[in-house]
Amino acid sequence: MMTLRLSSPAPLLKFLHRQCSSRLIISVSSSFNFKNINPSRSRSLHTKPPKMAAIVDTVRSTIAENFGGASHSLAKPEHQFSLSEVPDLSGKVALVTGGSEGIGYGCTHTLLSHNISKLFILSLSQEVVDGALNSISEEMGPEAARKVTWVKCDVGNWKAVAKTAEEVAEKTDRLDILILNAARGIMTYQLTEYGVDRHMAVNHFGHVILASHLMPLMKKTAEKGDFVRIVTLGSNAHQATPSDCKFESLEELNTDLGPNGQYGRAKLAQMLYAKFLNKHLTQGKEPKILANTVHPGFVDTKMSQEDIHEPYPLGGYAMSVGMKPFKKDQWQGCVSAVFAATKTERSGEYVCPPAIPEKGNALFQDEKLAESLMALTRKVVKEKMYEESIGKGCPMEFY
Repeated sequence: MMTLRLSSPAPLLKFLHRQCSSRLIISVSSSFNFKNINPSRSRSLHTKPPKMAAIVDTVRSTIAENFGGASHSLAKPEHQFSLSEVPDLSGKVALVTGGSEGIGYGCTHTLLSHNISKLFILSLSQEVVDGALNSISEEMGPEAARKVTWVKCDVGNWKAVAKTAEEVAEKTDRLDILILNAARGIMTYQLTEYGVDRHMAVNHFGHVILASHLMPLMKKTAEKGDFVRIVTLGSNAHQATPSDCKFESLEELNTDLGPNGQYGRAKLAQMLYAKFLNKHLTQGKEPKILANTVHPGFVDTKMSQEDIHEPYPLGGYAMSVGMKPFKKDQWQGCVSAVFAATKTERSGEYVCPPAIPEKGNALFQDEKLAESLMALTRKVVKEKMYEESIGKGCPMEFY
């Protein structure tokens, strides 16, 4: 038996540990392969004594939530979900940020394969989206590709985000699905032109501005009696957020926490935003608008293969190479997001793959922290966007 040892900086190892919910220490033989899991055989583990059964359930869920291969089969029957179970989406309209590659492409491809009527993709690269559309056209036919409207948009450019939302609203009379997927990954500290930490500016602020501008359209859709589903991409990496996080000032946001801390805090913000919407929107006057956040797991994406080497030139190989055999592919990585975007009728949940509701850490469970985050969000956006937006009459209403 050999313990998995990865040569990397201590912060990255701590991050990998947190991604596994801090619940699982992996000891593997050199021949271990998740693809060799026998689901029917593993179910017998539930016959163990209560304490042992609880431990086994934790291990099974942790593997299912984070790793690839046949890991999803380890989830309990009530937490199973596969992309084949997505209902027919005829007549519905969706928008996915970062929808031309990785997890985002897994979402857009799945929505199109289940007859979504119109799909907006917001991303940066014309080349990447062209490649995605070519693949869709070849696999599903030109008609499917023609359902896609691509809008070039940097989610960190708040003025462009607001303008993009207006363009989308002019091109459709409904919006059933909003997947807020685009993100800055585990990278070094940077400030945007607005003087705001880039992780927070992209992962949180940009998506709040987008969703807020699209909210009237989503409310209009919900008035017709249909569910509208908002999905934010969270992560178990939210556990990398310092425990003293308050979301009280811009100065706090602009404190360099290191690559893992920056990413973790931005993911926590995305998660708290969904919790905030559930409290004020779903539990308020819009019960048909559902807001959930999801963890995709360890996924083989550009972020985990290339971007990780920006903060960790050498140590990043622990994730890009060392973890590669254990990663989910983009189809497994999008399962929890697709479940939240098309199937669930619950709101305010943190969903891990395939469809496992989890509690998240103490910071995520803190409703006062969510309120503090959104109060700060309103303050910062008003200050930074006054001339372009607020001063021109934008009410900056979150719900």
